[in-house]
Amino acid sequence: MRGYKVHGDDPEAGVLMARMLTTKDVQALIRVDRSTIYRMAEAGRIPAIKVGRQWRFPEEHLAEWLGEHRTPLHDEAAATPRRAGEGLADVLPPRTVQALSDLLGEVFGMMVIITDIEGRPLTGVANPCGLFRAIEDAPGTVEKCIEGWKELGDEVDMTPRFLPSHIGFLCARGFVRVGSALQGMVIVGGVAPEVWPPGREQIEALAAELGMNADDIARHIDEVYHLDETQLDRVLYLLPAVGTLISHLAGERGQLVTRLEAIASLAGPA
Repeated sequence: MRGYKVHGDDPEAGVLMARMLTTKDVQALIRVDRSTIYRMAEAGRIPAIKVGRQWRFPEEHLAEWLGEHRTPLHDEAAATPRRAGEGLADVLPPRTVQALSDLLGEVFGMMVIITDIEGRPLTGVANPCGLFRAIEDAPGTVEKCIEGWKELGDEVDMTPRFLPSHIGFLCARGFVRVGSALQGMVIVGGVAPEVWPPGREQIEALAAELGMNADDIARHIDEVYHLDETQLDRVLYLLPAVGTLISHLAGERGQLVTRLEAIASLAGPA
């Protein structure tokens, strides 16, 4: 096994006894491209062993790894440092927010991601459109997305509205509070504006920005979500309620953790 160290006196034996997941299984868990998983395995950034020419992932150690990494959108994004006590990321379990993000993607019929207030992802992108899938592994895509998500958070108007992203499709956000402070966002996107697809000149500009071939983007340019005005208005109406729901979940779990810590302190050392 390369790179990632597993626990136990005999790491190889321990891994071989564990239930092994396939690359497809891991894709479903962390919502990234197969090639990204291969790169992470090769670099030792995810618990994996090579069986013949195939990568396999020990379920137990992968579960531990998932608990330590709260940004499964992309391996570069997962390396973004976080500060202790930052807020939303510390009071909501990653699997809970990912499951909620996945559900919202299906309900809204568009892309959904939950981020902190700085735009750093706390989940993978749920229900990604084909255009996003085509560009997500390009150098700088994740960083550009995070910049755009942060700009959504910096918008003065608290009422959600659809705005164009650097990719060209529309995105909107609802805020999530922890206590009285804004600590996160629910961001929806991947929606075609009224005039779509963009012209060749815009596609070439995007390709130059991402370091991609314009023809590779053009092949997927219309693989976005097309929603009518009624559907868009419904999403904007529901976004604040979704943010409030997540705020309540974060608040209640934070209170529970505080109570458990108080009980533990009363019990004293074992």
